[in-house]
Amino acid sequence: MKSLNKKELKELLIKCWMTHDGMWFYQCLKECGIEKTNKINKAAIKSMAKIEINRITKIFDLEKINNFQELQNLIDKALEVFQADFMGLTFNFPLNNQVHFEMNPCFAYNGIKRLGVIDKYECGIFDRIEGWFEAIDIKYSVVPKIEGCLMHTDGNCFRDYSFFFND
Repeated sequence: MKSLNKKELKELLIKCWMTHDGMWFYQCLKECGIEKTNKINKAAIKSMAKIEINRITKIFDLEKINNFQELQNLIDKALEVFQADFMGLTFNFPLNNQVHFEMNPCFAYNGIKRLGVIDKYECGIFDRIEGWFEAIDIKYSVVPKIEGCLMHTDGNCFRDYSFFFND
């Protein structure tokens, strides 16, 4: 019998978690409709994000973020734990106090498209990341501000965040 290495185990656990997430969304969609499902999904994501980032800040001893370098370290550590290869998320830090996230391909877009409700879907992926920033009390601005699914409307999905620290 094969043993899983650390990376394979992480990928499997995250795929299972995302399958749970997708099945929860699907069952809620059947029961409540897309509008209510979007609302519940986004609220659940934001509240979950605050809990998970607090766990990450504690375990990596990054509890107080005072500057952009500390925020970069936190983003790196959080995504090291929560991101899987299949998700299609990439990120970089093009300028001081900025981070660029991009989804390509986007697993959420692909799943929601299969459900047939992509035209009414309200993306929650970046609500998770924004929930992290809000939980650690980091002021930010984001471009573009969108409703719906940017992958569906524009064929690509990204967010650029700028951060404001008290120096």
